[in-house]
Formats: sequence, C-alpha cells, structure tokens
Amino acid sequence: MFAVLKTGGKQYKVASGDVLRVEKLAANAGDKIQFNEILMVGSTVGTPLVAGAGVQAEVIDQIKGEKTINFVKRRRKHGSQRKKGHRQQLTLVRIADILEKGADKSGVMAAVSGAGVVAAPAAKPAAKKAAPKKAAPKADAAPKAEKPKAAPKAKAAPKSGAADDLSKISGVGPVIVKKLHAEGVTTFAQIAAWTPEDVADMDEKLNFKGRIDRDEWLKQAAEFAKG
Repeated sequence: MFAVLKTGGKQYKVASGDVLRVEKLAANAGDKIQFNEILMVGSTVGTPLVAGAGVQAEVIDQIKGEKTINFVKRRRKHGSQRKKGHRQQLTLVRIADILEKGADKSGVMAAVSGAGVVAAPAAKPAAKKAAPKKAAPKADAAPKAEKPKAAPKAKAAPKSGAADDLSKISGVGPVIVKKLHAEGVTTFAQIAAWTPEDVADMDEKLNFKGRIDRDEWLKQAAEFAKG
C-alpha cells in the first residue's frame, strides 16, 4: 500500500520501508512521528485530506542538504557584490506504517516542521523558599506623608523700574526682549553674570540656536552694565 503525504509544503509518495528526506522536523533521532496530512491512501483520494489516515515513521537523523551558492552583483558606478552559501536543514525518516483509519487515536507524536531539534525536557528548578510574609501595617497607623519636592528656584526678578533696555544688545529685538522678561531676565548685570550652564540652558529654553555665544551677549551686557 502507498500513500501521498504533505509536509514542509511538499508532497511525497511513500510506502512502508521507504527512506526519504523532508524539510526539518522538530524531533530527535530515534523518535517515532506521524504525518497527519494525507492526501491519498491506496485508491482513496482525500478532499483534500483523507480523514483518519496517517503515516507513521521513525526519525533516523537530522542532516543538511547540498550547499548552494547565492551570488549577487550590482553593476553600478559604486557597485557591490555578495556571495552567500546555504545548506538546507533536513530530516531523514524511515516510513514504518500506513494507517487508513484511526490515526487520530494512535497517540503518536505529530510531525511538525521546525527550525530546531526538540531538546530533552530540562529538569525543573528547585522550588524557591517562600519569602516570609511581611506583617500587615497596623490599622491605626497613618501613612507617612511624602515630602513635597522642592520647587525649582525662580530667578530673582529685579525691582520695579530697574529694568534695562536689553534691545541695546546686538541681535536682541522686541520679541527676544519679551522672552527674556518672561524668564525673569531684565538687566544687563543678569546676562553678564551667566555661567556656561546658564547660557546653554537659556539657549535651549528659548531656541536661540547659539545666538548668545555668536553675538557675544555676555561681553556686550558687561559693557552696558558698567554704564
């Protein structure tokens, strides 16, 4: 009796005792497996599969097919080429029994395509000791209040009427003056006292894109502050 089975997207006509190479199966050498996608058994043709039919086989070994070379070359002014070898992973099996009926109740492991070999079940790790339960908090104990985070220090605003005409600085217009006032900067002395960190912070906050260093604001502000 013969059968036509399907595995790995291919069809194979087999009989008992045949040895064939199929797309890699998730099984180890010596395992007994069963192909359940049977398209034909003897004179019975499936629609598309034959119900209850199966082909049992024994895994002989996990092997690799012949090496194939994939070579790609791009002919351009700055062309490239790539050479890559490949060996298809295959499983060598020997057909044992062909079942016309009752394959769904045989209890044999189904043949499943897979990239890796099924490993032996790993030993279960030793059970971890249960951590001692923490004592429940007393009902009358009030939860500790979280300390409020310190608010960032605001820049000291100058006294009313003490603002300088920041537009005297080269590259500073009315729009930039408003932005500086919104950040609490209203005097030449404040700008002249900026540290490199202050310059970087203000440059990022107001999206000045390096204008402060480029136009030498600190140098100009220091001169204006002197009067």
